[in-house]
Amino acid sequence: MIGVVLADDQALVRAGFRALLDAQGDIQVLGEAEDGEEAIALARRHRPDVVLMDVRMPRTDGLRATARLTEDPALSGTRVIVLTTFELDEYVFGALRAGAAGFMLKDVEPAELVDAVRVVAGGEALLMPRHTRRLIEAFVAQAENGPPRDDAVLEELTPREREVLTLVGQGLSNREIAEALVLSPLTAKTHVARLFTKLGARDRAQLVVMAYETGLVVAGRREG
Repeated sequence: MIGVVLADDQALVRAGFRALLDAQGDIQVLGEAEDGEEAIALARRHRPDVVLMDVRMPRTDGLRATARLTEDPALSGTRVIVLTTFELDEYVFGALRAGAAGFMLKDVEPAELVDAVRVVAGGEALLMPRHTRRLIEAFVAQAENGPPRDDAVLEELTPREREVLTLVGQGLSNREIAEALVLSPLTAKTHVARLFTKLGARDRAQLVVMAYETGLVVAGRREG
């Protein structure tokens, strides 16, 4: 059973998500929070698989709450999906850096939200809807006008690991990476695991950011 905590300051939104998720045979809503502090407390109490986190909440907002959850060793098995509108991209990009596993728009189709919870709870692949990629590309494009990008993090990677990081940045799953590089699924998984260790990334989402920020994946370019 996939345990979920809902964090949103709108009771009506929480009620809608609860009704949708509790209707699934493999998902159970463990608690509801109306602000970030309550979300953190509920996560520590219930150790959910997934927290659906709104960005704008009283006391502690979703950005800071996400960072605190992902930094807590006791919650290493908990993944955060940030709920937002595209207009809040600055905040959710910060949450991605903090370890959020993915993003969903609040007006997401019900089936897409259910699928997102299952995918992220499984931990096998980053949830990469088109909106997430647009967010990353927008911020990396802005960064091009700022300080030069620091690609020193790539120095310890082998050529194969750089290839794998590039494909992770494009949103490919381990299975798709294995197919693209003609590797066994286990070998692809091992390469990704080494990237986590070498780059100090907690989640595939952080690998995606690094792939963009180091120039391995270029904003606006679609790889064939």
